[in-house]
Amino acid sequence: MMRKYGVADTTFSRVDMGSIAIKTINKEDSDAEILRYTVPGIKDLPVAAKKLIEEGCNGVITLGWVGKTMLDKYSYLAASIGLITVQILTSTHVIDVTVHEDEADSEEKLKQIAIDRASKHAKNLVLLVKEGKNALTPYAGKGLRQGYNNAGPID
Repeated sequence: MMRKYGVADTTFSRVDMGSIAIKTINKEDSDAEILRYTVPGIKDLPVAAKKLIEEGCNGVITLGWVGKTMLDKYSYLAASIGLITVQILTSTHVIDVTVHEDEADSEEKLKQIAIDRASKHAKNLVLLVKEGKNALTPYAGKGLRQGYNNAGPID
């Protein structure tokens, strides 16, 4: 069975995380079909994810960028609720990947966070789509992080 992945990203992002996710998915699942849908901003991601699922995607990764203002944070909250709603309505994983401009003090650090987060979450999506609901169970409680070094478990 051909697995189909959706990649939804935004023009507001300052790093092309969509291309990073696609490269990672292709590496992890060479038989995959990938559909990409680019929208202006994070509040457009829920409908993009839903349309990708309607086009047959077995899972979707959304990649957004959140500015520094309170308005940006409220916009992210609205988008996040929309993405959760899409997951509930479709019973399909939508992995929400965002970079917040205020989580680093340099553009280079933001770029590294974006690359790390997009690639690690793309791997998570592939595991969930290929192997199902127990695919990530061996990693539970390990303190794994996306965008930063792993925190590690507390023994």
